[in-house]
Amino acid sequence: MKERKIRTQLQFLRKFFAALIIVLTIAAILFSFEGMRKIGAGLLTGVGIGGIIIGFAAQKSLGNLLAGFQIAFTQPLRIDDVLVVEGEWGKVEEITLTYVVVQIWDQRRLILPINYFIEKPFQNWTRISAEILGTVFIYADYTLPIDALREEFYALLEKHPLWDKKVKVVQITESKESVMEIRALMSSNNSGNAFDLRCDIREGLINFIQKNYPQSLPKVRAEINNKT
Repeated sequence: MKERKIRTQLQFLRKFFAALIIVLTIAAILFSFEGMRKIGAGLLTGVGIGGIIIGFAAQKSLGNLLAGFQIAFTQPLRIDDVLVVEGEWGKVEEITLTYVVVQIWDQRRLILPINYFIEKPFQNWTRISAEILGTVFIYADYTLPIDALREEFYALLEKHPLWDKKVKVVQITESKESVMEIRALMSSNNSGNAFDLRCDIREGLINFIQKNYPQSLPKVRAEINNKT
């Protein structure tokens, strides 16, 4: 497949430059004759007008081309950067002068025009560093002892190989009508490891609550008044 791609590109470039050389050669020959200079000038004028028409027709493609140069020098994204774009999480697989290929987590490819990354916002999780914070939210009843959950969270992190030993925080971030929202914050050296770490820690905390404090799982309370 790669060989066909390269062969197609080379054939296109060869035909394009061959046609350009033929036109310029004919124009140069016509200019060498006094009586044919007008014809040569007309031919060059026609080529110029044709180039302008093609330029207007290919305005979007030219915009992509200029965006490609801008990205090449400013580098808001690079090869292997991890992005969240169009609601999808993936890694930059290829950057060309006109489009960007993002390999999504499920092996699909998201292909976007390169000026998309100039005109629209996107998340770059590895712009400065590959290190990233991961978050796990647990919703539990108010009877759950936070100190015990925090100790279990610390123990799970200490023995997990994907934790980079930099950030570990447990906080109650919301108190709702029937449950409290508990946020467990942890760090890892890249987004892929952070995702796996979050999944393992979430599973570990849920198992801990199920085994030790099953009465603290989310529940619905109701009060019944029997009035006679």
